[in-house]
Amino acid sequence: MIKIGIIGSTGYAGHELVKRLVGHPEVEIIFLSSNSYENQGFSEVYPALKGVVDNVLIHSEKAIDKFDEIDVLFTALPHGLSFNYVRQAYEAGIKVIDLGADFRLNDKEIFEHWYKTKHLCENLLDSAVYGLPELWKDKIQSSQIVANPGCYTTASILALAPALKFGLVDPYSIVIDAKSGITGGGRKTDLSLMFAECNESVKAYGIASHRHTPEIEQELSKAYGERINVTFTPHLIPMQRGILATCYGTLPAFSTEEEIYSIYRAFYKNAPFVRIRQEYLETRFVKDTNFCDISIRIDIRTKRLIVTSSLDNLVKGAAGQAIQNMNILFGFDEKEGLM
Repeated sequence: MIKIGIIGSTGYAGHELVKRLVGHPEVEIIFLSSNSYENQGFSEVYPALKGVVDNVLIHSEKAIDKFDEIDVLFTALPHGLSFNYVRQAYEAGIKVIDLGADFRLNDKEIFEHWYKTKHLCENLLDSAVYGLPELWKDKIQSSQIVANPGCYTTASILALAPALKFGLVDPYSIVIDAKSGITGGGRKTDLSLMFAECNESVKAYGIASHRHTPEIEQELSKAYGERINVTFTPHLIPMQRGILATCYGTLPAFSTEEEIYSIYRAFYKNAPFVRIRQEYLETRFVKDTNFCDISIRIDIRTKRLIVTSSLDNLVKGAAGQAIQNMNILFGFDEKEGLM
């Protein structure tokens, strides 16, 4: 049994993490932290877990005093708030899985440019591994800090990494059009995320400026072998959860769908949570699961490859992927607690 603590346990990703970890056969929850609900029971915040998870929530500063009782720390906080906890856990020899953005980008200056926040742990960036198991499983196994990817980024990178690695698309022609459910905005008071504002409406946002853009570019550049830029446009749609990303790239040479499907299947043959599908995708196919579905089409008329990917933003795009990373870190079956 490994002992865990979670800082930021009452946000949407934190709740999803608790809900799944409580049933994991190799896990014991030592503490759950929430500054907003300090001294309340977790099941008071989420009554569906009454009698299942009744832990009293503690302040994050008190959680630090319990670091010597845990093997792994999960942090599920907005960007800029994880630095102190990750540093102290790292110095104590504890493994860390950060669901936020603070350690995803390899370059401090790029982080500060996109997030408008000073990076306070530059010395730990080389110790952090980007936690996308389908691409970096070997590195995750031996890491101490895992930077859990975001939801848009996971969908986009998994959709395009094989195409770039094998030269199937012009790397400078990539356009990503992605849609997200409202929980992707977090559990906070925000007029733009209220039901009455979102229902019966779809909007594009963060056009040419969304913070997931450099994360996508960083990982796709690694797949291609040199620096590339992409056009990424996110949209908010009136549903609770789910990501659907439609990715476009120009074909430099003619390929058939069958050839590209074969390449994708081979690339993900050892990835238990990536499903390569022939049919058109729907977010309901992956809701409440840790799967990322991928479907491929070629537009012969425009000579474009069109790759669609879909996942649950709170599971494969957050908590489920964090558990997948935990399983890899501690040598458990990668699927443990996620099926």
